[in-house]
Amino acid sequence: MIEGPVPEPSPGQVLVRVEAVGICGSDMHYYAEGHVGDIPCVYPMVIGHEPAGTVVKAGTGVTGWSPGGRVALEPAIYCYHCEFCHTGHHNVCANLRFMSMPPDPGFFAEYAVLPAENLIAIPPEISFADATLIEPLAVVVHSMKFIAVQPTDTAVIFGAGPIGLLTLVTMKLAGAGRIWTVEPVKERRELAARLGADVVIDPQEVDPVKEILAGTRNRGVDVAVDCAAKDNTMNQSILASRNAGRVVITGIPSESGVPLDIHTMRRKETTVYNVRRSNREGDLARDLMCANLSRFLPIITHTRPLDEIARTFAQLEHYEDGMAKAVILMK
Repeated sequence: MIEGPVPEPSPGQVLVRVEAVGICGSDMHYYAEGHVGDIPCVYPMVIGHEPAGTVVKAGTGVTGWSPGGRVALEPAIYCYHCEFCHTGHHNVCANLRFMSMPPDPGFFAEYAVLPAENLIAIPPEISFADATLIEPLAVVVHSMKFIAVQPTDTAVIFGAGPIGLLTLVTMKLAGAGRIWTVEPVKERRELAARLGADVVIDPQEVDPVKEILAGTRNRGVDVAVDCAAKDNTMNQSILASRNAGRVVITGIPSESGVPLDIHTMRRKETTVYNVRRSNREGDLARDLMCANLSRFLPIITHTRPLDEIARTFAQLEHYEDGMAKAVILMK
């Protein structure tokens, strides 16, 4: 543990006491592998980017926020001046900073300072632990622009971790038809079924591509969403999708490079989208979650105090105790 003074907010910034932080799959990459894709850990660093907290103090020039305000926090800091920000592509800002990615510390800390525009007000009916779902749900809301589900569209989701489960619920709310979910962990398959998956597949028992093609009369699904990016799921997504279908890659592979079945993609004229976090969809994610709490909140399976953070990371690494989404309570 590293101790230091409580930071002071600069003009335009807000000091927040962190109350709860969800553990993300990218946190697990840092923890278990020492890198996220081709971005290595740089010691010392603070991870955690799914936070909620309480406003402590606003810097000069900040209006609309006062001590005691309950907020979720957006970890991406944009410049708002580059060509990508000007064209609405903030998530690929040329000067992007992301709190929890070197050199910017994340939120497994008592306090955090960040721009006022990164605060999202949360209503009293949701807890700080619940509010940690807003950041990952914003990623899913952003992915829906590419998933572009139409009523009755068929789909497969590879991976029933938190992002896969959030994707499942959001697609069902958007009117998707039959959804297959592919997941090797038994408890996560069971949770996916409870949350609306029409078919759950254990890829250790059967070939998911064969199962999906058999279930669609060899047509394939309209859209395949890879929330795992593991064990060849990208190519399985390509193989399971129909001709002129869509493949959306939300997961982050451990490898810096992944071979793709380019000839199948070419013959099918598959459209492949990559998801880069979210793009200012935090408010929309909060509203969606608050309107459907009973659908989203079962994804949080564990809340733990800060002094159990090491045990929680270890259990998540090994898929123990039926964990889907784990949240750390900071006090």
